[in-house]
Amino acid sequence: MSDQRNSRRDFLKATSAAVAGSALSGSASAGEAAPADTSTILNYNAKMTYRPLGKTGFMISEVSLGGHGGRVVEDRVPGWLVRGEQGWVTAEYGMLPRSTQERSPREATRAQLRGRTQEIARLIGRCLRAVVDMHHLGQRTIQLDCDVLQADGGTRTAAITGAYVALAEACSYLREKKLVKNWPLRDQVAAVSLGLVSGEVLLDLCYEEDSGAAVDMNLVMTSGGYLVEVQATAEGAPFSTKQMDQMIALGRTGLTEIFAKQQEVLADLTK
Repeated sequence: MSDQRNSRRDFLKATSAAVAGSALSGSASAGEAAPADTSTILNYNAKMTYRPLGKTGFMISEVSLGGHGGRVVEDRVPGWLVRGEQGWVTAEYGMLPRSTQERSPREATRAQLRGRTQEIARLIGRCLRAVVDMHHLGQRTIQLDCDVLQADGGTRTAAITGAYVALAEACSYLREKKLVKNWPLRDQVAAVSLGLVSGEVLLDLCYEEDSGAAVDMNLVMTSGGYLVEVQATAEGAPFSTKQMDQMIALGRTGLTEIFAKQQEVLADLTK
């Protein structure tokens, strides 16, 4: 399990915290990300950004990773905002059939989305909206897609972290096209999973750790140090406020690193 945790850290270094809205928890790449080699990419678009996907070596476009510039922006808002002056940010979440150890059926074949899927999608949207000034967006919606390609625990936290990157890229597009006067983002937002496993507080749990944890926690914070959401659940015996404080403190440390990676990948966009 320690090897899996190390590879996840390497993944953050290589792809900047599940970049561009894709919930890529698990599969990882060691070392620093190399410059994109676009010479072998079919249907290469000079205006598209390509990034390496984990250990596969594939160069994946932003479209595959959850959005490309203005394509995640819609010039409309939900019905209840039509007469207002603000925009909206929302997200969708889904797990591909082979993202888990055993194949799970596509939700498109079901009569409706599972409760878990709806809950996570609402969580992602809620966390992103916490750092957006909706009035600066104007009457438009930013729609972010979070698709799990390979699950290894903490997919909802990876989705929030990566979706913020896609959100910042969409806001950069709006500014470049002079569609917004002021930068809509007030702060960064990211999330990380924690847990109490065999009496030890762990950060960024893999699947084996998550499934055996006595306590599960999802921590969402802004880079300014404010809490957006704290979800903590005892799977058996109750836990103390001291243990909860320990998890939050460790989570804050991990999120500091993630915020730095977000800034790294967005350095050219947010200037």
